Amino acid sequence: MSEQPTRWTEATVYPDMWTDPDKDPRNSDGVSPDGELPTLQDYLSSYRLTLLMKCEGLSPEQLARRSVPPSTMSLLGLLRHLAEAERDWRNWINDGDPLPKLYGKRDADFDDAIAAQDVVDAAYANLAREQAALDADLAVHPDLGERLGKQQIAVRELMVHRIEEYARHCGHADLLRECVDGRVGQ
Repeated sequence: MSEQPTRWTEATVYPDMWTDPDKDPRNSDGVSPDGELPTLQDYLSSYRLTLLMKCEGLSPEQLARRSVPPSTMSLLGLLRHLAEAERDWRNWINDGDPLPKLYGKRDADFDDAIAAQDVVDAAYANLAREQAALDADLAVHPDLGERLGKQQIAVRELMVHRIEEYARHCGHADLLRECVDGRVGQ
């Protein structure tokens, strides 16, 4: 009997990968986008999909599990946190009154990520809504050098910050998911 842990995989050609390359929605036709803005948007889209893929197929209990102690992070908490971040970024580029927090007090996005289907459904809905809203707000500002909002943040800086935030948390999601069911990143 092998001492090696059994890992989830349906890949046959690439046994260490958690999804078959032919089924990976992040894979494109191999042609990279032309231009800086489409490149930034492509990276952001890829990281957003990665996060959703890390959460795929898990129960509310598994999504809410804080699987890397002493951290209070969970996959559900990451979904909620990134929805809150998207809302915050909308506030950065807004000249008016800020939108209210989605989850209230600091760290509520993680602390209140409980294993209930309605909490999971709300997290996915909030994330999708906030992503779409910020994408729509930024679509009317294609000049990466344009400065927006009271803080006068450049569109380029905001795009890079968004990519950095998703990339960082996708790394966390790799570890969290592996600790939940053994499924590893690629």
